[in-house]
Amino acid sequence: MSRSSSSALAIVSSFAVAGMLTLAPLPEWAVAWRPEWVALTLIYWVLTVPRQVGIGAGWTLGLIMDATQGTLLGAHALGFSVIAYITLRLYPRLRWFPLYQQAIFVGLMLLLYRSATLWINGMQGFAQESWLYWAPVLSSVLLWPCVSVLLQATFRPGSMR
Repeated sequence: MSRSSSSALAIVSSFAVAGMLTLAPLPEWAVAWRPEWVALTLIYWVLTVPRQVGIGAGWTLGLIMDATQGTLLGAHALGFSVIAYITLRLYPRLRWFPLYQQAIFVGLMLLLYRSATLWINGMQGFAQESWLYWAPVLSSVLLWPCVSVLLQATFRPGSMR
């Protein structure tokens, strides 16, 4: 298998796993704390292989998320595209940051993403009244080091550049 096809397979399979984790049923108490698996995976791959995963991948993943979750078409796509764009602009510096500093960046990106989806939901008349709307940001920030190390160990990105 060529390097480019193996890297594409690794990227697609990691997004598939992230999508399954996003759609997997959870106990009622844990639903609000579900991490943003697809967004975390998107940030990881943009930082790792920015020539292969970028704004177009964010848009495509967002449309898939919109379709699977039954949200307004383009809501997740907008958020993921913005995340990919900002990460692409900052990746030369971000990729060398320690994991805790990357986690702060991830938190800021997810706050921006959740704010955009909150705004879009508000425009549709679906107001969020609970602070638990922001819980996935915290759980994702706490999981970022684990996700990053796991994806790095699993897919060996050094051989994919």
